Amino acid sequence: MPRRTRSLLRGSAAAVLLTVLTASVLAQADPATVPKFKDLDSMEARVQGCVTCHGQQGQGTSSDYFPRIAGKPAGYLLNQLRAFRDGSRRYAPMNYLVAYLSDDYLREIAEYFAKLRPPFPAAQASALPATLLDHGRTLVQNGDTNRQIPACMACHGPNLTGMEPGIPGLVGLRTNYIAAQLTRWRAGERRAAAPDCMHRIATRLEETDIQALAGYLGSLAAPREAAPDARNTQRMPLTCGSQR
Repeated sequence: MPRRTRSLLRGSAAAVLLTVLTASVLAQADPATVPKFKDLDSMEARVQGCVTCHGQQGQGTSSDYFPRIAGKPAGYLLNQLRAFRDGSRRYAPMNYLVAYLSDDYLREIAEYFAKLRPPFPAAQASALPATLLDHGRTLVQNGDTNRQIPACMACHGPNLTGMEPGIPGLVGLRTNYIAAQLTRWRAGERRAAAPDCMHRIATRLEETDIQALAGYLGSLAAPREAAPDARNTQRMPLTCGSQR
């Protein structure tokens, strides 16, 4: 069978799979919470398989471990979807959901959520001591030059809403999620295209750094401007493969 034909068949099968999974999610949902769609073949209808965990507008849910994906750069979202599909990022429900989806389909999903701008959740008061929160603020705003840890704002933007094309926003994420992801970056369980700048940075963090960063970032109020910064509006301290 020609390669193009096989590719088309895989793409069709993937579309059917996502539609079936979406239908299964809708069948188990409270009918009062299921939105009405003008077009059942629209991307809005197809991504209902995503919104149970990530919220109807990708705003995240009350669970600490299902993050906000709305408004993140499409390039970042595409990279994560590919990583889940190809197994370099592991979370069984996501691996299963996107296992047979083509790059084109994943790109459509990424672009759909990247355009959404739902309200941010209310800021969560942190239970951390003031000294630890202040340490987190210092790392976010200034980094630690003695340990070659750049400021989070140097890459994720002055409003921490991310940078095109591949760096995500950090506001609107919950404390436990941030801590878990930093730990995974440090352990090498999360990886990005080389050079993997997040792994390099995370290996320089101590447990108290991760606790302080997560607590401070999780307590931030919503920014006035939610859109990611344009590409290369500032010089980044490290070369990151995700920005290529």
